[in-house]
Amino acid sequence: MTADWLREGLAETRLPENPLDVTMPAGSSRWPDALRERLTTTLTPAGVLIPVIEHRGDLSVLLTQRSAGLTHHAGQISFPGGRMEEHDEDVGVTALRETHEEVGIEPQHVSVIGYLQPMPTITGYAVTPVVGLVSNAAELVIDRTEVEYAFEVPLNFLLDRRNEKLVEREFQGRAIPMVEFQYEEWRIWGATANMVITLRKYIINK
Repeated sequence: MTADWLREGLAETRLPENPLDVTMPAGSSRWPDALRERLTTTLTPAGVLIPVIEHRGDLSVLLTQRSAGLTHHAGQISFPGGRMEEHDEDVGVTALRETHEEVGIEPQHVSVIGYLQPMPTITGYAVTPVVGLVSNAAELVIDRTEVEYAFEVPLNFLLDRRNEKLVEREFQGRAIPMVEFQYEEWRIWGATANMVITLRKYIINK
């Protein structure tokens, strides 16, 4: 598993023309109608970066633990990113800008190699994941108002189906099937886990 292999797998992806044209997560057909409607109406475009870092030939992915005081997704594991602003040229720019603001990685230290389809979150966002290779020259500067801390997970761990765990979350009295990953003390679930699964489909299950 190399950076070139990852780049090749994402070579045909493009920045979505419409950042609100979301793809529903796998298994969502079994979700309640109220939840499905919530995930497809009145969405706000947002972008996140899936930052891939190479260490002596091994690839890892940078994730963050969001600050407990945030209004949305407080305390959850996520990729750096946020909502699109009026001055952002496109949602790809949003992902790089927000990553710089949250963890200090400057856009010039990111080589964008691919894009995933926008996906909805229950908090009303249509999130476009941008995949980027981060230079070892990049330095982390954490904005503690948004991020508690950042950590890395080996990419091969996230791409291995054996590390998936099927769980159920309750929504309006009904059990909703979801997938999560448990890496050491960190539980990766929700939209972030769906992004990981989508990334795997692009580069392994093509």
